[in-house]
Amino acid sequence: MSAIKLKGMTWSHPRGYDPMVACSKLWKEQTGVSIEWEKRSLQDFESFPVEELAREYDLIVIDHPHVGQITAENCLAPLDITGRQAERDALMQGSVGQSYPSYRWQGRQWAFPIDTAAQVAAWRPDLLAQPPAAWDDVLTLAREGRVLLPLRPPHTLMMFYTLSANTGSPCGAAKLGDLICPENGARTFEMMREIASLIDPACFELDPIKVLEKMAEVGSIIAYSPLIYGYVNYAIHGFRPNLVAFANIPDAGGNGPVGSALGGTGIAVSAFSPNRGAAIDFAYWIAGGEVQRGPYASAGGQPAHADAWEDETVNEATTSFYAATRKTLEAAWVRPRHNGYMAFQQAASERINEGLQQRHETAMVVDDLNRLFRLSFTP
Repeated sequence: MSAIKLKGMTWSHPRGYDPMVACSKLWKEQTGVSIEWEKRSLQDFESFPVEELAREYDLIVIDHPHVGQITAENCLAPLDITGRQAERDALMQGSVGQSYPSYRWQGRQWAFPIDTAAQVAAWRPDLLAQPPAAWDDVLTLAREGRVLLPLRPPHTLMMFYTLSANTGSPCGAAKLGDLICPENGARTFEMMREIASLIDPACFELDPIKVLEKMAEVGSIIAYSPLIYGYVNYAIHGFRPNLVAFANIPDAGGNGPVGSALGGTGIAVSAFSPNRGAAIDFAYWIAGGEVQRGPYASAGGQPAHADAWEDETVNEATTSFYAATRKTLEAAWVRPRHNGYMAFQQAASERINEGLQQRHETAMVVDDLNRLFRLSFTP
């Protein structure tokens, strides 16, 4: 019998690729099953049709807002198979915040979290004594020219989500079909308008990685980014010329670090895979606490399992990245996941940017966001 060979697709960044390769090497040593990993750019990763990937790869790294679409397309195999309930219970118990349930849709589990993230705060410990705790303090730093934000789509919408939830009005809680009530949406957009006016307009072309690169480069005076998806690599000494540490998001509404838009990735299995069972076995293994806090973390991954987040060795190696942002992750907000959401995410991000850059009337922008959200439910 020939050895089983699987193909996997992940995203092109050390955090997304390196741990998959390292863990797959161990898996082959243990089981004889080999996995060849390929990678796509972050922009492709967020937008490329999952169904096309599922026809070519056995294992696919996805993010949770895709689950409504992929369920409708029947291109992934559910992972909640019989006989493995105890393993799934352990994964659920080890979930950091809503990471595990974010991949559950219509009563089935479509992926297991292997990487978790949310918008957190990034800061330079050599430039600041401590990160700002309140939004007003962030504005003060921004006026000094020491703040950057990733405002390239879809990150402006993620910021809109986080600020709305942090100020007590999470999106999706308005009347059926609307994204947010007009008054609360206007408050959030005005907060975004204010800080966008204080920072470099080049931010509209920056994603989190580019912001972190600018913060970490030689001679940078950028000390802080208040709402940015965390990348643990930058908190490791020697990864870049200057170390970037991470912290909980600043409090804009008096409720603490709540409401950050959840991110991260999960491991999914193609419904078309001729080796579905072998692929599912790997998914259970790599999502487990022992692997997550061990080889996955040591290879530069950003684990999703609480065993890694609570591990002293893992935190010591990453300037306490996990301990310092845990409250934000535990209180993070899960994005909509219905079939039709992904197109809304792109369109809404572009509408926010257009409104900010062209100084559109606030009410008109919020009305458009609600209109686009209602349309996203139309077949």
